[in-house]
Amino acid sequence: MNNYRPYSGITPAVKILIIINVIMYLLTLMFDKRTGTNLSNTLGLHLPQSEYWAPYQYITHMFMHGSFTHLFFNMFALFMFGRVLESVWGTNRFLVYYFVTGLGAAVLNSAVGWWGYHKMYEQFLAFQNTPEPGLLAEFIRAHISHPAPWVWELIDNWTNNPTSIQYTQAGEELFRRVITETVNIPTIGASGAIFGILLAFGMLFPNTELFLMFIPIPIKAKYFVIGYGVIEFFMGIQNSVGDNVAHFAHLGGMLFGFILLKFWSRNRRKFY
Repeated sequence: MNNYRPYSGITPAVKILIIINVIMYLLTLMFDKRTGTNLSNTLGLHLPQSEYWAPYQYITHMFMHGSFTHLFFNMFALFMFGRVLESVWGTNRFLVYYFVTGLGAAVLNSAVGWWGYHKMYEQFLAFQNTPEPGLLAEFIRAHISHPAPWVWELIDNWTNNPTSIQYTQAGEELFRRVITETVNIPTIGASGAIFGILLAFGMLFPNTELFLMFIPIPIKAKYFVIGYGVIEFFMGIQNSVGDNVAHFAHLGGMLFGFILLKFWSRNRRKFY
């Protein structure tokens, strides 16, 4: 299936998914502005360690977006590639694939987040055993991109008064605060399912040439998917301070998409 006839219209499931995502984005703007309610915090996916965690978030986070740009690019990819897959597979199979990859992305993202939380908590326990401003400063640099001036003021004052119980307690409280705020950051967006769709398109139509913005030459779908996956992997491993992109959620969508496609293939189910 290296070649296909482009599907010019929008397919039923893709149309409904785009409408729901747009409605949820507009509702988010309305609720945030009129009621002060942070809908993204309620429906976005939190780690189980968070006080805001709820099971339904594994589904609802897929329909929440943090900005118009975030929404636009996800929905554009869904329209461009999702309608092709739906026209090949049919609506039911496409929806199964969409939600399996979205849930898979959430599961991997939660697993990585759980690991990150426990690493942070281990650092906190080490800090409690030997509280010192140097350990606090190292932790802050590793987890906060632009700390408030008072944070460095606290660390400097503690450095000048290393035996102060007051600064020791303040340092411990700051440590706890950073961990809590990190855990309470929600993951939102359909990107996990979108990356699953990109993977499926690349596997079904590997030699289809794609023209991308800012790149003047066509790229075959298989190379685009492989390259994108490698970039996401290394960016996820790097875990740069201030990077608010859920790279492992993207990889989770691709991983679970690959597993599902192989499962269908082994069960001799055709893609058409």
